[in-house]
Amino acid sequence: MRTLYFDCFAGASGNMILGAMLGLGVGRAQLESELDKLGLPNVSLKVENVDRSGISAIHVQVLAPDQKDHRHLSDILSIIESSNLSQSVKQRSIEIFTRLADAEATVHGIAREKVHFHEVGAIDAIVDIVGACICFELLGIERFVCSKIHVGSGFVDMEHGRFPVPPPAVAELLRNVPVYSTELLGELITPTGAAIISTISEAYGPLPEVSLQSTSYGAGSRTYEKFPNVLRVMLGETEQIAKAKTDIDDLLLMETNLDDISPQVLSYVMERAFALGVLDCWFTPIQMKKNRPATMISVLCSKDKRELISGLLYSETTTLGLRIREVERECLSREIRSVATQFGPVDVKLAYYEGKLVNAMPEFEQVKKIAIEAGLPLKDVQTEVLKALKTNAFSSNA
Repeated sequence: MRTLYFDCFAGASGNMILGAMLGLGVGRAQLESELDKLGLPNVSLKVENVDRSGISAIHVQVLAPDQKDHRHLSDILSIIESSNLSQSVKQRSIEIFTRLADAEATVHGIAREKVHFHEVGAIDAIVDIVGACICFELLGIERFVCSKIHVGSGFVDMEHGRFPVPPPAVAELLRNVPVYSTELLGELITPTGAAIISTISEAYGPLPEVSLQSTSYGAGSRTYEKFPNVLRVMLGETEQIAKAKTDIDDLLLMETNLDDISPQVLSYVMERAFALGVLDCWFTPIQMKKNRPATMISVLCSKDKRELISGLLYSETTTLGLRIREVERECLSREIRSVATQFGPVDVKLAYYEGKLVNAMPEFEQVKKIAIEAGLPLKDVQTEVLKALKTNAFSSNA
């Protein structure tokens, strides 16, 4: 399993994460090409190799003529959702910004929608977060692990005043995360860095047993005497966690019945639900009282998405209440494999039962694009991809 380890002995920030990703081999031109899909004008990256206490590291600065004082979450989500980025990059970016909004809302005692992003609402923070998510996808990272996080010490001046390190929003973001402080003065872990790492990391602690492939360093802007202000990241392969015959997850099923909502709004709600990271969303035609034709909205999601999805349904539909119950989902173990075909590489989703391949499905959007460009029937392209999969599997076992 392709695993990334964040070694946060000097904390982390958004630009430190970006620099470390470039050090792992992400091409600057490719990253900038993907960032262009955000549609933000006059944005560029200044990338430099710098020395931090004898360690060569990459420092990234986002150059942008951003004069806006603040943005709401809806402003940022609109930028991300209207872009041409991949759905997975959009989803992860939205999860990070939503986590930031929830932390700010908790600190200030207000609704998420009323949060004004200041430092993290600027264009450079948007580029840092979305850029990091782009890099994670380009590197094919499947698992994220983080060390204990060095937060620094002292005080920091912010929009609302002077606060101790870590400041309130960062402390909220790092709940249940192992942190420590030393005599080193300054804010080592920024809101952007804390949001990215705490959203994607599934474990914290020492470096796990890993077949190490590469290491790189992302530089912070400040310099300290005899202390390298860098984020070290380590990329490698860890063993696949042992699986049972099937994977079993405890999830939530959230439902509501509506007889006064338009199909256009229903379509929008489904699109937003998937952007927020739900596992499934579907509509069922039903009859309500007085024989009114209606629609039941059903959303399947992890338990930590409850407030997100409740907020979506209450704000975007006419519902006055939700039915929420815990459900158990059983599913086959799966993996995505890139298969070399006569049309080029195509992703195929593979499903296993008791370690045996029982189902294979080529990625539909890729197959559709090939069929249109080549002028071939869709089913013929699917057949050729599956043939290539069998040939590749036979060759690899020979």
